[in-house]
Amino acid sequence: MTEQTQKFDIAVLGSGPGGYPAAIKAAQHGAKVALIEAKELGGTCLNRGCIPSKTLIANAEVYDTIKNAEKYGITVQGVDFDYAQMVERKDQVVTQIRKGLTSLIAANGIHVFEGFGKFMTSNEIKITGKHNTVIYADKAIIATGSEPRLLPAFPVDGKVIHDSTSLLNLRTLPKSLIVIGGGVIGCEFASLYATLGVEVTILELLPRIIPTEAQVLSDVLSKSLKRRGVAIHTEVVVKGLKAVKNGVEAELSEGGTVFKAEAALVSVGRQVNSSNIGIENTGVELNDKGGIVVDDRMQTSVDGIYAIGDVTARWWLAHVATHQGIVAAENATGHPARVNYDAVPSVIFTHPEIASVGLSLEEAQKRGFQATAGAFPFQALGKSQAALHTEGFAQVIIDKKTGQVLGAQVFGHEASTMIGEMAVAVANELTVECLTETMHAHPTIAEAWMEAAFLASGWPLHLPPSKRKG
Repeated sequence: MTEQTQKFDIAVLGSGPGGYPAAIKAAQHGAKVALIEAKELGGTCLNRGCIPSKTLIANAEVYDTIKNAEKYGITVQGVDFDYAQMVERKDQVVTQIRKGLTSLIAANGIHVFEGFGKFMTSNEIKITGKHNTVIYADKAIIATGSEPRLLPAFPVDGKVIHDSTSLLNLRTLPKSLIVIGGGVIGCEFASLYATLGVEVTILELLPRIIPTEAQVLSDVLSKSLKRRGVAIHTEVVVKGLKAVKNGVEAELSEGGTVFKAEAALVSVGRQVNSSNIGIENTGVELNDKGGIVVDDRMQTSVDGIYAIGDVTARWWLAHVATHQGIVAAENATGHPARVNYDAVPSVIFTHPEIASVGLSLEEAQKRGFQATAGAFPFQALGKSQAALHTEGFAQVIIDKKTGQVLGAQVFGHEASTMIGEMAVAVANELTVECLTETMHAHPTIAEAWMEAAFLASGWPLHLPPSKRKG
C-alpha cells in the first residue's frame, strides 16, 4: 500500500439489493465506505431482474383486467396494447428508481467507484473502469451477485434464444415462446407472455414446475397456467436448442421430439459471480457451487471479509440479500447480528401470484412436527367475490402440539402483499391463537388468514363443520 492509496473502513463490492443496503447501514454506523460497481447502481434486481419484469407484469395485469371489464358491467371496445410502449415504461421506471438510489447513496456519504473490483490481497482492491485505482479497506463485504447460467446445449444469442436479461429488452413480442425450465423465472415469464397472447410451452426436467415450493402450490399453478393456454411438459430432457430459419427448435433426448417456436427463453438457474474478483488472493473458502462459504453472521473463512446475496449460493432472493447485507454491515461495524432463515418469504409473480414463508406441510412433518394445515378458499371471501378475484386460497401450517405457526402458503390475487402478515407470525413464533384472536378488517382478502387459522385449529368459522380438521 502506497501513501496515495485511498483508505476506507469498509469496501462493498456490488451495489445490488444486498450491497447498497450494506453500504448504507455501515455508513450509518460511522464507517467510511467505498461502494464498487462495475455496471449500473442497483445491480441485477433493479436493472435486469425484479423491477423491470414486475413492471411488465403490472402492464399485462391491467390489460387483462380491461379485457375482462364486461364482467364488472363495463363496456370497452377495441382493447389492444403496444408492447414497445410497455417496454418503454419499464425502462422509465428503472431509470427513475436508479436516480433515487444514486441520491440516497450520496446522501449517506458513501464513496462510489465505477469499475470492476478485484482483490489483490484481503485488504487491497484494484478497480478498473471509469475509475482506475487501488483502494485499501480494513474490511470488505462481497455482494457481486449472479448471472443467468449458460449451458453449451442452449446457446443464448439474444435474438431468438434468450436469457432473462435479453428477453426483457425485446421490443416486439414473438407469437410463440419455448421456456426451458419451469422454475420461478420461467413461470413468471410464461405467465406474462401468455397474458399478452403468446403461445407458451414450458419444458421442465423435474417432475413438477416450481419444485422449490410446496406440492400444493406447484399443482395449482400448473392448473392455472394450463387454463390460460400454457403447455407444460415435465420430466423431459432437452437435448439441444438451436436457431432455425423461422425461430427455434428444442429437441428432446427421448424419442427425438422437437418443439418449435419463434423464440426461446433459457431459464435453467443462475451462476454466482465469484470468479475473476481475486478470491484466490484472499484465502476465502468457496463451496462446490462456487459460492462463498459464510456463517449466519455473513462472515467468510477470512476474518474481516463478509459475503452476502446470490454469491453465497444459498438463497437467490433480493430481500434475503438485503437482510444479509444489513447483518454483515452490523457485524463489520461491531454490532453483533445473525440471520434467521426459518422465516424467509418467497413470492412468484405469476397470474395469480404465489407466496410462501416457513415450512410446507411436507417439510414440517419431515422435521417431526405434529403438523396440520388449514386452507381457506378465496371463493368464500366476500372481498374476493366483490372484486372477481376468487381463484386461490390461503393456507397455514401449525404444530398441533404447541399451536405454533410453522409456515404459510397463498395462491391468488395480491399474494405478494398478503404473505407479510405470516412472515411476522413465523419469524416471531406466534401461535394459531394469535391469528384467530386478532381482528382482521372486513371485507379484505387478509381475512383468509384468520379463517385458515380457524380451520387449522379444528373450528371453521365460515365453512361447514364437515371441513373441520383433526
